[in-house]
Amino acid sequence: MIALAGWGAAVVVLLMFVLWIVHLPMRNAAIVDFGWALGLALLGIGYAVFGRGWPARDIAIALMSGLWGLRLAFYLLLTRVIGHPEEGRYQELRRRWKTNLLLKFLAFFEMQALLDVVLSLPFLLAARNPNPGLSPVEWAGAALWTLAFAGELTADAQLSAFKSRPGNKGRTCQAGLWRFSRHPNYFFEWVVWMSFALFALASPHGWLGFLSPALILYFLLRVTGIPATEEQALRSRREEYRRYRQTTSAFIPWFRKA
Repeated sequence: MIALAGWGAAVVVLLMFVLWIVHLPMRNAAIVDFGWALGLALLGIGYAVFGRGWPARDIAIALMSGLWGLRLAFYLLLTRVIGHPEEGRYQELRRRWKTNLLLKFLAFFEMQALLDVVLSLPFLLAARNPNPGLSPVEWAGAALWTLAFAGELTADAQLSAFKSRPGNKGRTCQAGLWRFSRHPNYFFEWVVWMSFALFALASPHGWLGFLSPALILYFLLRVTGIPATEEQALRSRREEYRRYRQTTSAFIPWFRKA
């Protein structure tokens, strides 16, 4: 298992190094988000192919991790990188770091690679499980993944549709799921990770898989997710976004305040 994880780490470290080089002439560090999601998809599929677990379980984890990761990766590539200026979050990092930007961004890119290795633990645990048959816990994990994947797709589609209308430029999306949560995409992404952990729970040492949704929740609520996104929204949309924050749940979809 350690050897397989080591090969996976080498793949995503190389991937992030290549993307770091690609981002230099583009001057758009948001490509790291594409690499983060793509790396997870590659790890999930790679573990399933080389993990020597029960074939049907391997196919299930490859499909779940691959579909989720590839869909998210190319959504981020199309909405944040190709044809787009660098996001305010990364512009703010450039302003804060000031010096040695090349090395600091290289370290930032490679930290995402190492994070991929840690987060992919549920994929590795499930892909190494040789026990035949899927347990009720694994079926429950697959069902939860289906609901969460549909929710994330819906949230992203609603946001894209809102942004595609010229009259909405500079405004805050408050339609559909975004009426009940300021970050429904983040919420359903976290539920996707809960489904991965639940699926891995039936495998030996599967309880370790819950480290992944715990880390994702921490990063979403405290580090690079909601805090950074909302700082940028307040800088660009000011009073409208302040009112949105006062009435709308930050994470879990819920009824709006009066």
